[in-house]
Amino acid sequence: MGLRDEQMAFTADVIRLLAKALEMGYEVTLGEVLRPIEMQKLYVSRGASKTMDSQHLKKLAIDLNLFFSGRLCTAKEIAPLGKFWESLNEKNRWGGSWRGKVESGQSTFVDGPHFERLA
Repeated sequence: MGLRDEQMAFTADVIRLLAKALEMGYEVTLGEVLRPIEMQKLYVSRGASKTMDSQHLKKLAIDLNLFFSGRLCTAKEIAPLGKFWESLNEKNRWGGSWRGKVESGQSTFVDGPHFERLA
C-alpha cells in the first residue's frame, strides 16, 4: 500500500473516530495533522516529541482537542476513545497507550490527544 492509500485509509478512520467521539459526548476541535520538518525538530529539542520519524510528517497523525463540559480531557478520560481508535485497524496507535506500551511499562511517554496510523 502506498503513502496516498495509507493517507486515505487514515482519513476514513479519522472520520469514524470523530463520529465516535461525538457519540460518546466529547466536545472536539481539531489540532495538528501535517507538521513541517522544522516544527518536528523543535518539538524533539523541547522533549514534546521523541522521534524525527513522526507520522505527522506523512499526514498520518492527528492531534485532537477533546473536552467534557468545556474542560480539556486527560489521557485517562480519552482512553475509551483511544481503545476505539486502535480497534479500527491494526496499524492505528493512540498516544495514550502506544498499543499497550504505557500500561506494560515499556514507555513513559503519554500523548493522549494523539491518534496515528503506522505506514
